[in-house]
Amino acid sequence: MSRWFTYLLISLFLFSCTKKETLRVSVKNMVTGESVANMNINVYEVFNVSDGVSGTKTELFQSGETNSEGVLFLTEKFNKNRRYEVFVGQFPEEHCYLNRMGYTWSVGEATDLAFEYAPCAYLKMRIENVNCTGDTDNFKLYYLGRQVGGQSPPIVGAQMRDEDGCYFFESSSYSDAPMGERYYRREVTRNGITEIFYDTIYLNA
Repeated sequence: MSRWFTYLLISLFLFSCTKKETLRVSVKNMVTGESVANMNINVYEVFNVSDGVSGTKTELFQSGETNSEGVLFLTEKFNKNRRYEVFVGQFPEEHCYLNRMGYTWSVGEATDLAFEYAPCAYLKMRIENVNCTGDTDNFKLYYLGRQVGGQSPPIVGAQMRDEDGCYFFESSSYSDAPMGERYYRREVTRNGITEIFYDTIYLNA
């Protein structure tokens, strides 16, 4: 009788340590909203090792691929006393923005995990005062941010150029930048009159 009671206690203990949960992992292009199918998702289980030396150990718990809608539904019995790390695999194209490298998740936390990325585009700056009236012209250019990849002052709102006369500049090479919109403000002074313009350029991957 005591043996069966012990078995029952062990079974109840093991059962109480796990909970069946469904993780919803999605992958999409943050700029276009397009879902990304066939993306590999890996879930690792992190647990303490009781040898007094190793600390924690990480093992692959489960993996799968996103469906045609860019979503993987993963239903498993997760251990309540352990944490899990969720990572997305290699993207089909080079990316210059990813909202996060991975998630650390435990039972009881939000089960909707979203990976949002932006492919790389290439930017070459060319600035010209095309309606120049002479040396008294003044041109100021301000960067107001971009569509993806949160930025804050002093980057957003920073003055990029303050030049006089018939100003012209062209960068010597292209630079990597996230796909999507970029926002600028121009202040052009001619004959003592200042005009302000707002520009949006779109970088396509």
